[in-house]
Amino acid sequence: MKLISLNKTYPQDWIRQITHIANLFFEDSKVAKKEQEVDLKVHFTSQVDEDYTVHATCELQEQASGAKFYTTFDQPYETLGTDREQNIRLKRAVSYVLLEALEQLTDMHQKWGILTGIRPTKLYHKFRKQGYTKEAIREKLVTEFRLSHEKIDLLERIVAVQLKTIPDLDTIGDEVSIYIGIPFCPTKCAYCTFPAYAIQSNRKQGRVNTFLDGLHIELERMGQWLTENDMKITSIYWGGGTPTSIEADEMDALYETMYKHFPHPETIREVTVEAGRPDTITSEKLAVLRKWGIDRISVNPQSYTDETLKAIGRHHSVQETIDKFWLAREEGMNNINMDLIIGLPNEGLEEFEHSLAESEKMMPESLTVHTLSFKRASEMTHNRDKYQVADRKTAEAMMHRAHEWTDEHDYAPYYLYRQKNILGNLENVGYSKPGEESIYNIVIMEEVQTIIGLGCGASSKFVDAQTGRITQHHNPKEPAAYILTYEEAIEKKIEILNELYGKKVQK
Repeated sequence: MKLISLNKTYPQDWIRQITHIANLFFEDSKVAKKEQEVDLKVHFTSQVDEDYTVHATCELQEQASGAKFYTTFDQPYETLGTDREQNIRLKRAVSYVLLEALEQLTDMHQKWGILTGIRPTKLYHKFRKQGYTKEAIREKLVTEFRLSHEKIDLLERIVAVQLKTIPDLDTIGDEVSIYIGIPFCPTKCAYCTFPAYAIQSNRKQGRVNTFLDGLHIELERMGQWLTENDMKITSIYWGGGTPTSIEADEMDALYETMYKHFPHPETIREVTVEAGRPDTITSEKLAVLRKWGIDRISVNPQSYTDETLKAIGRHHSVQETIDKFWLAREEGMNNINMDLIIGLPNEGLEEFEHSLAESEKMMPESLTVHTLSFKRASEMTHNRDKYQVADRKTAEAMMHRAHEWTDEHDYAPYYLYRQKNILGNLENVGYSKPGEESIYNIVIMEEVQTIIGLGCGASSKFVDAQTGRITQHHNPKEPAAYILTYEEAIEKKIEILNELYGKKVQK
């Protein structure tokens, strides 16, 4: 914990941003109350000059050593901007000088600069759609956001692949995508904060059947609204939890309901089913997927070291992952994604090299490389001393190796996102073979269209294609709460959809 004192009282949005920047360098930081002893004293100045130049300074003093650091920032703008724009510019300038001062204090360089949000590619697309050239975007990202050229190169590659994969990316807001959450898993992993509840105990309590009953109704009602409003669906993603944790006949019934009620099935560009836990994959379930023409799944090893799998609570072996991958291949799964996680307990570069070598034997169509994130609600975060994870330098080396390996094997990065408390301030990157990219992963990360969430823990994002304004609605995470409230959630989502698409509320 690092306590920081500021020279004056700042708005809450500024405090949040200052804290986010400090957390890039320290495990935890907090702006102190006046009476507290602090680790760092920070004095900011910020102003907009007459020529519309934003000017900011930071004087940072470390109390223990007495060391002082002074940084400045100047950024000219063509117009004064609205009050909101001025606030964003000033806050950005203060972030810049604080970042530079902390880099001098710690000798740590942040390649993502002042960006602490989840979607850096969305920022790139924003500038692209405003008409900036690649060169001008690069200049803005360097001078205003302090990004490294290495990260900008990565963003450029990703955006190029996205526009090739979805040529109508800028107009795809006329369609919607669907996310369907199945909240059950065999067990809950130590790093997980997704809606994931042990299926056997919930089945004994009758919650699995009652949840599925509610989900069927959600599928029917949403299908009715989509049909009445002649909406086309871009992609459908079955997530969770683990959607293949339920039985084959239960999966079959859900897909039947989906295809019976969703309109224009012939124009749906892709349907994906997360089969992330290898211990849930069976020939019977794969046959159901094949019956409905679904051949995009995930089989997620996370690691190819059995000791690691045990430590994080995944009750399957490395060999089971390999066996289930080849079973899926034999059963007609033509687009398989596999996930690896950088920085799992007791894993370094040697173990990650081993995971890449095992991946090479299978060559899935896509490989998603996640960096471990300490999510507040996870068991791993609550018991951090129990889990020894890679340091920043090792995590960076592992991510660099992932970039090298994917290049060597003809994978290209096609989507990227970041998380709070992510190891080494790195990123999560999805790589794929040419033409095998997940449309759903792109549209959800770039927030270019409405995604309607059905099922437990499903988040709906209603995107106004004209203004970019996003309205959210969250279904309950727990099966018991979902069962009690799904009908109310259906009505609320339809109300928002009607408002967004200019329809009257249907009775």
